[in-house]
Amino acid sequence: MKILQTAERVSQKDHSDNYVYQRSLLAYLEAAKLISGRVLEIGTGSGYGVEIIAPHTEEFVTIDKYQTGIDNGSTAGKGNVKFIQMNVPPLHGISSNSFDFVITFQVIEHIQNDGLFLKEINRVLKSGGKLIVTTPNKKMSLTRNPWHIREYTIPELEKLLLSHFKKAEKLGVFGNESIMDYYIKNKASVKRITRFDVFNLQYRLPRQLLQIPYDILNRLNRKKLLKSNTELVTGITHEDYNIREADDSCFDLFFIAEKE
Repeated sequence: MKILQTAERVSQKDHSDNYVYQRSLLAYLEAAKLISGRVLEIGTGSGYGVEIIAPHTEEFVTIDKYQTGIDNGSTAGKGNVKFIQMNVPPLHGISSNSFDFVITFQVIEHIQNDGLFLKEINRVLKSGGKLIVTTPNKKMSLTRNPWHIREYTIPELEKLLLSHFKKAEKLGVFGNESIMDYYIKNKASVKRITRFDVFNLQYRLPRQLLQIPYDILNRLNRKKLLKSNTELVTGITHEDYNIREADDSCFDLFFIAEKE
């Protein structure tokens, strides 16, 4: 199946995505400092994280619902990459207690049964294995995203993780002045669009009806921001983001959960 290229699947080639791409890139770079052994990724996306993660692993298995074009055994000359096309949960054919780390970035908010999703991740992790998960911080969302089943606050994600893991470290992804400048401009632009939603339909209609209109407007908004703020948007790098203890002002939650 061909990948549906919505604004949810961030592209490293589209400059209008740079603000979110660099934030996603940071997650991979930070995870690469932590992982080792056998690593499972749930949510390959466009695959830009593979070359960052694979060199730090004995084996890297990456899963996505869409075909990605990643060749099994490729990347960084190690021949240790395996791609599996699969809808999750459950994790079909993945042995219990077989991975040292699981990473999943910007995925859990799309999963209908998030409890089963985490239960399956716990199952495939070895004792003492760790899950590294990122997801948008609900407190910083500018509008409803109909592609998301739900979004989480810090306490909500912590409670969910602790129902399946023995502990969870609560970190978040923050931005510097350049990031906040873009965020403020984006917030104003979104407000200009949503002012027409006088009946608050974005929260009242079934999310499936809103997905395509949202995606079109989201993409147009990103293009407009790029055109009017080219230097700002294209100049953003992963170094403009940082990870520290989470609070309500972080853009993404970056949690690390450990299995018994």
